Amino acid sequence: MDCISLSITEWFQNLKDDFLLNFVEEGRYMYIVKGLGITLEVTFFATLIGILLGVVVAMIRSSHDKLEEEMRPGFGRSVLALLNAIARIYLTIIRGTPTVVQLMIAYFIIFASSNNKVLIAILAFGINSGAYVAEIIRSGIMSIDPGQFEAGRSLGFNYLQTMLYIVIPQAFKTVLPALANEFIVLIKETSVSGYVGLQDLTKGGDIIRSRTYSAFMPLLAVAFIYLVIVMFFTKLVTILERRLRNSER
Repeated sequence: MDCISLSITEWFQNLKDDFLLNFVEEGRYMYIVKGLGITLEVTFFATLIGILLGVVVAMIRSSHDKLEEEMRPGFGRSVLALLNAIARIYLTIIRGTPTVVQLMIAYFIIFASSNNKVLIAILAFGINSGAYVAEIIRSGIMSIDPGQFEAGRSLGFNYLQTMLYIVIPQAFKTVLPALANEFIVLIKETSVSGYVGLQDLTKGGDIIRSRTYSAFMPLLAVAFIYLVIVMFFTKLVTILERRLRNSER
């Protein structure tokens, strides 16, 4: 029993020493704190870009599907067809290539002359998220009863006004839980930001590991923080879905 007690005591002492080495000495915990701030910043602004871009692409795609047969041949139909083709190419490329590759292309090729890593990451993840948000919102638009379009026309709205004031708000309510889940996925996807030298949460843990040569504690801390964040937002999504169901009754 004394040997077992001694072993447990030594294990706790080693754990304490490992914690002090990785987080307390030289204030290394600040790598985690600063990294978490950058991760949340990139995720927040990338989500805004993704939603805005997704709405535009979703409107183009759904409008083409709904109006293709109704529109007469002419300039308007040609423009819509061109925009739809561009949107389809965008969706195919973004959804068909890895996020980390898109990030590296943005940093090393497209914005090679810029040193603002945070802005580049926001744009890269925002453009990536926009492709998935577009399909989510498009599914919501296509699920709206066609009678809503007729109701908008009867109120004197044109097609664009009907989409903005009547259809899009209803579609958002339908797909809001899915959009919230996309936000959660985006938080985890930003963990590859370290590939372009951005000191996000994951990179912060990796810097500590490189300084202390101890992988267990910093990587476990990073994983735990991501888990807490995801659990928090998952709980919010659950509450949101419950309220949406109650509001429909």
